[in-house]
Amino acid sequence: MFEEINAFSFPTRIVFGCGAVRELPKALTETGVRMPLIVTDPGLRATPVVDTVTGVLHEAGVAHEVFDRVHGNPIEEDVVESAALYRAAGCDGAVGLGGGSALDVAKAVVVLARYDGPLADLEWQAGGMSRITCSFDPIIAIPTTSGTGSEVGRSSVITSHTLGRKIIIFSPHLMPKRAILDPQLTVGLPPFLTAATGMDAFTHCLESLTCPSFHPLCDAIAIHGLELVVRYLERATRNGRDIEARGNMQVAATMGAVAFQKDLGAAHSLAHPLSTEFGLNHGLANALCLPAVMRFNLPDATGHYARLAPMFGLPVHQMTPGEAAAKSIGEVEGMIGRIGIARGLRHHGVPRESLGSLSGKAFEDSCHKTNIRPCTQSDLLRLYEESW
Repeated sequence: MFEEINAFSFPTRIVFGCGAVRELPKALTETGVRMPLIVTDPGLRATPVVDTVTGVLHEAGVAHEVFDRVHGNPIEEDVVESAALYRAAGCDGAVGLGGGSALDVAKAVVVLARYDGPLADLEWQAGGMSRITCSFDPIIAIPTTSGTGSEVGRSSVITSHTLGRKIIIFSPHLMPKRAILDPQLTVGLPPFLTAATGMDAFTHCLESLTCPSFHPLCDAIAIHGLELVVRYLERATRNGRDIEARGNMQVAATMGAVAFQKDLGAAHSLAHPLSTEFGLNHGLANALCLPAVMRFNLPDATGHYARLAPMFGLPVHQMTPGEAAAKSIGEVEGMIGRIGIARGLRHHGVPRESLGSLSGKAFEDSCHKTNIRPCTQSDLLRLYEESW
């Protein structure tokens, strides 16, 4: 026991609270950024959020550029185009503003702006981390959704058209120097996106908890993150102006990403190809696949899943751990339905005949390698079929 050496670290400085976005100029000064590139998406650009952030910079006299063409599932061209603007404008730092897509592109842009090779060279599975050998310009993350937790993560997930799949770019140098969590910036998020991104946070917490790697700090964070999602996701979905619910979901999302430095599991391997091939929101894809994965994992994850039962108000004193764990899977399915997500990949544009091809891509994804129960490609196909 304890023969393996483990390292624990939670270094990102987080600024949280209503109006926290006004701390952005201070964060830029503290990190030495004089000319930031704000990376965001067209949907957010059409809301008052971007103007709020740029207004804060105007008031502080901070010159900046804006790239607002990030796709819902970010693609290689997003990084290439924003890196070109970054270099042309003489930027020296990136501000990711939006959901996980914008934050992931902001991370990748500071690397590609200083790297001469193609983005595919930087894929983690292909040894890309060894090519990211120096510190890059600072990254500041301002999330406007509560799911991915990219604001405290060290990875960027981008669809590479060169490789025809999502790639993970991973390095400690990609961790944002500051994360600014302002619940007021999430108020305008529509109910469906609130639900989908919230299930992303839930899946992060649950898969990191069940991941067999040793990290007791992450386990504790994951458990409380799960409690927050169970308590506040339905409220945030029903009433987008519930600041208490919005703020706690932001915290839960951040906790999920801190926790999954342990790693993830099979639900994420199933979800990634669904986003690449059919454009499903990542959190939605997780929600659609998670119940089947939980049933698959149940023999090895009974103790972990039993922890969910009291969060849902179940009378655990009357149950065995196995009964509590099995009941918890039903409670998770019930929560998914109550927040407005229709069960079944068939209802979200995924044809049954695609499942075989998807299972191959899911097996290529590294996340299932740390699933609590080992998966074959045939297992992943069965999980797709059960989720269909």
